[in-house]
Amino acid sequence: MPVITLPDGATRDYAAPVAGTRLTADIGKRLAKDALAIKVDGVLRDLSYEIGGDAAIEVVTRGHPEALALLRHDAAHVLAEAVQELYPETQVTFGPATEDGFYYDFARAKPFTPEDLAAIEARMHEIVVRDEPLVREIWPRGKAIAHFASIGETYKAEHIESLPEDAEISIYRQGGWLDLCLGPHLPSTGRLGHAFKLLRISGAYWRGDAGNRQLQRVYGTAWETREQLEAYLTQLEEAAKRDHRRLGRELQLFHQQEEAVGSTFWHPRGWQLWRSIEDYLRRKLKDGGYLEVKSPQLYDRLLWEASGHWEKFREQMFIAESEQRMLAVKPMNCPGHVLMFRQGIKSYRDLPLRFAEFGSCHRNEPSGALHGLMRVRAFTQDDGHIFCRPDQVVSETETFCALLLEIYRAFGFEEVRVKFSDRPERRAGSDETWDRAEAALMEATEAAGLEFASNPGEGAFYGPKLEFVLKDAIGRDWQCGTFQVDFVMPERLGAVYTGEDGGKHRPVMLHRAILGSFERFIAILIENFAGRFPLWLAPRQVTVATVTDAADGYAEEAVKALQAAGLRAEADLRNEKINAKIRDLSLAKVPAIAVVGRKEADNRSVALRRLGGKTQEVLALEAAVAKLAEEARPPA
Repeated sequence: MPVITLPDGATRDYAAPVAGTRLTADIGKRLAKDALAIKVDGVLRDLSYEIGGDAAIEVVTRGHPEALALLRHDAAHVLAEAVQELYPETQVTFGPATEDGFYYDFARAKPFTPEDLAAIEARMHEIVVRDEPLVREIWPRGKAIAHFASIGETYKAEHIESLPEDAEISIYRQGGWLDLCLGPHLPSTGRLGHAFKLLRISGAYWRGDAGNRQLQRVYGTAWETREQLEAYLTQLEEAAKRDHRRLGRELQLFHQQEEAVGSTFWHPRGWQLWRSIEDYLRRKLKDGGYLEVKSPQLYDRLLWEASGHWEKFREQMFIAESEQRMLAVKPMNCPGHVLMFRQGIKSYRDLPLRFAEFGSCHRNEPSGALHGLMRVRAFTQDDGHIFCRPDQVVSETETFCALLLEIYRAFGFEEVRVKFSDRPERRAGSDETWDRAEAALMEATEAAGLEFASNPGEGAFYGPKLEFVLKDAIGRDWQCGTFQVDFVMPERLGAVYTGEDGGKHRPVMLHRAILGSFERFIAILIENFAGRFPLWLAPRQVTVATVTDAADGYAEEAVKALQAAGLRAEADLRNEKINAKIRDLSLAKVPAIAVVGRKEADNRSVALRRLGGKTQEVLALEAAVAKLAEEARPPA
């Protein structure tokens, strides 16, 4: 006799096992119609799942935190069914939900076209209208292999063959079509609704291995309502306009090319943007008590083995050999900072010791994963490591979080979310060490007054961490900063300090980054501002544009006055009409345009126009210089 406990504390008794469909119908017709799945003692299940014993039950409907992932997973299955109805020769492989949609990988000799996507999407809507029931079946492993092999689904058969011999195989029958899947799923395709859209096609590899056969990946997005879908598609359109790769070329900031895959050529204006960020950050770190250091690029393999990175990161390291020694280009800076800490005798009075480095790192990312500045092989971290006593962890965490939020505000990011990531499955250190580290970080996070969401299993392999997520101008989230408590690496690499008792003690190592990497953060800034940087960051802050060549001499004098005040100023003396110059400079996102003609030259004034503005302000040259210099002052 199962006793069902609902979220509000109400209970329902049943004389026999009860399915979720029966339970929701008993609660009410509206709930039965809206239900997508149930959670049984916290585990998501199909609505048809039979509850055989006492359990806490939660009904999942649209708006539930787990509803969206469920809808997207089903959208992937509807996509696969539509493809095989239209193109029966196509094999299906895997199709998961993603953070903002879903995809499915297909094996098909002929490439999909944009016209194919339109036809597939139309068939998906038909399948939703057909309201096909989804029914879970459990098959013996041998039967499943034989079935998929017999219908030419070699990828599915190969996957099942890799499973243990005694494995039972979960199959979902969707109308007359079926697929291998663990589930759970919606009760029928009709519950999916029509708030979905196919987006694009890309290449993929079977099991994600570039040595395997190439597949075609079809991406889509799905939402709970049409309004949410339309808002997301609008965001995609806006994101395309802000694409940092396009703006990087148009604004002459940087470029990338095949001769240096995954690396960046910074042009003068792009490097000026970089330097403005670096100079500001360097000043804030110095004020925060950090000592800037520079560590080597190449380290012996033995260091990476000792630190634990060889086992974890070996495939992402670039390897070099010299004089029968294996060396690796560093993918991160932390082991080098431990070696620096070990130089000389450290006392408890020396702690906390804060190292900061704009560290150049390299990681051997797959070429298919590279994406402009967002994902590169060569990057610079605004890295830092704080070596402190255990009793200093809370105060150092509070201090760092205050600094981080101040810097984010300086770049225009007011909304910051925090995620608390605890021990991953693969990790270094004992459970006792992780218990200490997680407790220390939790105490510090609460002391810092930070609201946070749990992010289970996503900590670094040597310690738990906080992840700081920014929201940009069009509502997208970007994970940038991190803060990690590490008891493991100081022990593995032999870092010690002399305590007040005269004994040797291990320091706690706090790993911290604010931007994450300069490349990725600059990409985020470009897209957040759509290239229209605030005056203090803009590579070109002011351009003095002439109306007539009679004002050329005065324009050059004005530029020198602006430059003398620390402004990045240029002159536009082209033989073009002033409206054409203003149009070109606006397209180049120059924040301020000082227009000068014969009248301004005589009066020693400028007509100041702002990017996007339709009016101009006439000021004496000295007043304009003072005004712009004050506005261009970096944040305190």
